[in-house]
Amino acid sequence: MGSVLPEFMKAVTFDQPGPAQVLTVSDLVVPMPAAGQVLIKVAAAGVNRPDVIQRLGQYPAPKGHSPILGLEVAGEVVALGAGADPALLGQNVCALVNGGGYAQYCIAEAGICLPVPDGLSMVEAAAIPETLFTVWHNVFERGWASDGERVLVHGGTSGIGTMAITLGKAFGLEVIVTCGSDEKCERALELGAAHAINYRSHDFVEEVKRISNGEGVHLVLDMVAGDYVARNMKCLADDGRHVTIAVQGGAKADVPMWQVMARRLTLTGSTLRARSNAFKVLLAQEIAANVWPLVDEGEVRPVMARTYRLEQAAQAHAQMESGDLVGKIVLEVV
Repeated sequence: MGSVLPEFMKAVTFDQPGPAQVLTVSDLVVPMPAAGQVLIKVAAAGVNRPDVIQRLGQYPAPKGHSPILGLEVAGEVVALGAGADPALLGQNVCALVNGGGYAQYCIAEAGICLPVPDGLSMVEAAAIPETLFTVWHNVFERGWASDGERVLVHGGTSGIGTMAITLGKAFGLEVIVTCGSDEKCERALELGAAHAINYRSHDFVEEVKRISNGEGVHLVLDMVAGDYVARNMKCLADDGRHVTIAVQGGAKADVPMWQVMARRLTLTGSTLRARSNAFKVLLAQEIAANVWPLVDEGEVRPVMARTYRLEQAAQAHAQMESGDLVGKIVLEVV
């Protein structure tokens, strides 16, 4: 254990699912870390689309995990569970968590914590884990992306989209994104996307065909699903991979299986929250080895939309739902 801890903490809660206004701040008991865990005094917590879905009652926390919203945090390790590395105590870390982030204190698995390097603010650090873990796993591990390949990413100015642009640029991918306005397309290009398509004014299938000279893309990172799946498949080159990470356009899709067979396509997807801690520890080790040196050097940084205070969680969620943002929203805990 570390220094003397308070008995209670401020945390964002809601009694019943509903609109952003159901979020309020309550006094809750400070949790204590179990074996292999650490307690983080939260400096900042990232806001993500799954938080909104949970608030609406459609994405409950996994059994045994905190019902408090928040899937990523940054802060100081102030207490250790049995078996956690003693060197972590007093260290500034960021971590992917299964819940509990919208609070002054949060439990994290010791093996899923990453050190916050000099030059990276705590607010920026809190904006990294959820999108970085998601993009690294789905683009590079499930999607097998490799240097020189062409990737189509929907939601190009979202937290996931901006991280995909950043990592794609760092690892030699040609990233094509779709966005909902010309302004967002311009911003995506500024961030390093090779091409940006306004899906409201252009057919992205035809645009991908034009951009790629008819060759298509090697990988689609899909957050829409629904009727986008068949259209995405038209964008894929032979032996292409289609990775779904969200179903904002509907959970069911009409898939022309003859195309899958004839063109040797791979359709896969994942959700990260439900995966085991052991899996996430291995993923954290992959990221520490492959990406964290780039974070250390300043080459990989999150794109920041806006910072709110913890007490302004409702406003943060309202902005997330409006779609009026580029990059990540973060709650600062002061």
